Amino acid sequence: MSIKGKAYIVGIYEHPTRFATDKTIPQLHAESARGALEDAGLTKNDIDGYFCAAGDTPGLGALSMIDYLGLKLKHIDSTDVGGSSYLLQVGHVAEAIAAGKCSIALITLAGRPRAEGMATGTAPRAPERPMPESGFELPYAPATANMYAMAAMRHMHEYGTTSEQLAWIKVAASHHAQHNPHAMLRDVVTVEDGRQGRPNLFRRPVVGPPRLRRSRCQAERHQIRLDL
Repeated sequence: MSIKGKAYIVGIYEHPTRFATDKTIPQLHAESARGALEDAGLTKNDIDGYFCAAGDTPGLGALSMIDYLGLKLKHIDSTDVGGSSYLLQVGHVAEAIAAGKCSIALITLAGRPRAEGMATGTAPRAPERPMPESGFELPYAPATANMYAMAAMRHMHEYGTTSEQLAWIKVAASHHAQHNPHAMLRDVVTVEDGRQGRPNLFRRPVVGPPRLRRSRCQAERHQIRLDL
């Protein structure tokens, strides 16, 4: 079964908050949902499918958020594969619509790491439930920075990728930020800045070879919602 032409994104919203000290995670989900509904010209009563990652919602995951949002649904999905969950969920939505499981679906993402003082990139974090690999990795204090550094180094080994090529990711992100008034890092940077060793760019300080401080993930768990 092909999903081509079966589903379309009709509404989207990015919450402007970057330091949510006065909001709960469910509230951020709800405000993001409202924003995208307004963008799509829909109401919550039009929604019959809800998609989120179980780890990004409190309580019983999707079930708790469905109750909080007051949704009446035909289909739910709380697949969680980490940071790429919401790209996966877009595909799941398209598949569900194509299969007739729902007709208008909602995807929400929300978090408060900055407000909760979480060092999401450099602080070791033990999983809530031990995983098969935990006994091998936890002794080495795995964090986002060093785990992704190993993945980047493997990519360099396999494909000959260079640090300069990885730096282009940050360069592209800095240009994208010019179109977002709520972006946290608005300064445009270049790969040449890194070659010249300008402070706070690519050469210093090294967080985890070959990933440098400003080449880290630029996201701060922005609150996003899609209507399909």
